Amino acid sequence: MSPESYSSNLILIISAPSGGGKTTVCEGLLARNKTLCRAITCTTRAPRDGEVNGVDYHFIDESTFETRAKMGAFLEHANVYGRRYGTLQESVVAQLQSGRDVLLNIDVQGAATVRELACKEPWLERGLVTLFMTPPNLEELEQRLRGRGTDSEEVMGRRLAEARREIAVADSFDYLILSGTREMDLQRAEAIYQAERLRMTRVKPAWKEAFR
Repeated sequence: MSPESYSSNLILIISAPSGGGKTTVCEGLLARNKTLCRAITCTTRAPRDGEVNGVDYHFIDESTFETRAKMGAFLEHANVYGRRYGTLQESVVAQLQSGRDVLLNIDVQGAATVRELACKEPWLERGLVTLFMTPPNLEELEQRLRGRGTDSEEVMGRRLAEARREIAVADSFDYLILSGTREMDLQRAEAIYQAERLRMTRVKPAWKEAFR
């Protein structure tokens, strides 16, 4: 199947600093929309309690990850706090070919890589939509991170410094959500997703065919 055959499908990227609320929004979008599926990320980190290989992540070792990276198998990959994460291009393409939209929950570095690749790949450029989420200010972001109670002061400092760097490039995304309540964030993300699905460039081929 050629890329033209799934050019109307969406590839929705959602990025946010730690504590930005993207995981909750991603889970909500997937629960509400059967047309949307997520790409399962490869990672070199160990599974956490309750995580299942092939469902939550593809857990692989460093050597396997590096081999796949050199082969160009990843749509994007990044090093996050010493662990590597990557999205397999074949996984994204397979979902698009099945007629579904694909959700990528990735960081700012990964989103930038996909945007760069989209400049060279028309099928990716047509489908790509990017959304950045962040609390309205750093004070609230720090409050959310401290509320988790899981990070040392050193880790907290690294997360806040990284958040500043990520927020600085937020204007490279198509959409911005200043995080409020969980329900508000989900409603806004849902509105963006549904509006993008109705873009004339996506619905025109099928719509025109129906009236021939």
